[in-house]
Amino acid sequence: MFAYIVRRLALMLVTLIGISIIIFVLLRVVPGNIVDILFDAAGFVDPTDKANLEKELGLNLPIYQQYLNWIGGLLHGDLGYSYVSEKPALQEILPRIPITARLAALALLFSASIGIPLGVLSAVHQGSKLDYTLRVVSLSGLSLPSFWLGLLILMASVSLFGTMPIYNPNPKTWTEAFAIYAVPAMAVGFRSAALTMRITRSSMLEILRQDYIRTARAKGASETSVNYRHALKNAILPVITVIGIEAAFLIGGLIVTETVFNIPGVARFLVEALRWRDYPIVQNLVMLIAVVVVVANFTVDMLYAAIDPRIRYGD
Repeated sequence: MFAYIVRRLALMLVTLIGISIIIFVLLRVVPGNIVDILFDAAGFVDPTDKANLEKELGLNLPIYQQYLNWIGGLLHGDLGYSYVSEKPALQEILPRIPITARLAALALLFSASIGIPLGVLSAVHQGSKLDYTLRVVSLSGLSLPSFWLGLLILMASVSLFGTMPIYNPNPKTWTEAFAIYAVPAMAVGFRSAALTMRITRSSMLEILRQDYIRTARAKGASETSVNYRHALKNAILPVITVIGIEAAFLIGGLIVTETVFNIPGVARFLVEALRWRDYPIVQNLVMLIAVVVVVANFTVDMLYAAIDPRIRYGD
């Protein structure tokens, strides 16, 4: 197990290095940079002033030198300065991480708490009206874009209550804080819940046909015990995989949701930084998302061994 963990950590490091190189090169390959945008907005271009600004921002250096400077700063905790606000990138990013993390966690909790029980219910009542209804709901969740669902929720809120959910950075109570994140979390979590429900149903149907399930019923085990203690316990591994992937996706996949609900999170900030070619912000945010993805995948692999005793990672 120890050797496996060491290999996985080494692979994670190599993956992150590869991602850092790709995002760094792609940002420089795209035509135009922050200097071009600023001078185009001003309506004139003074070659001397432009060259001085590029030198000040370090954009005149060879691309490999810029990359080494960035990586060296990362290793020392220096993420650079935003080209737009001229503030430290760390100071710009840190306040937005808890906002997106809370929204993603609530969406993930919603998807798991709704998707898994409904998936089990659909599998247990296979072929019934309830099963068909739940399958239609899950297909709707996979088909509806989260931004469209968010707009529907906003319009319904205005129509029914005369107001809409407004983000408040300083809620007075935990109930107010929950209400701020609950609506956008449900909007984005509905798709994840639909996917979780379909995977749970599919996995449960396969397990319910196994011989040991029939044996458990023959011994007089209750349906609740059969479905949740025996079947779901063995059907949960694919569901954990999906939940892990969705957890990684939600950190960087909340762009439209944060924009629709006017939430100043990481995903929305990433789009704004991309528009202005704010290299330090974009690079560090993409690396943050990459770290979350690889850590989520590693955590899922470790959970496999913890949940299923048949799985052992040999040396």
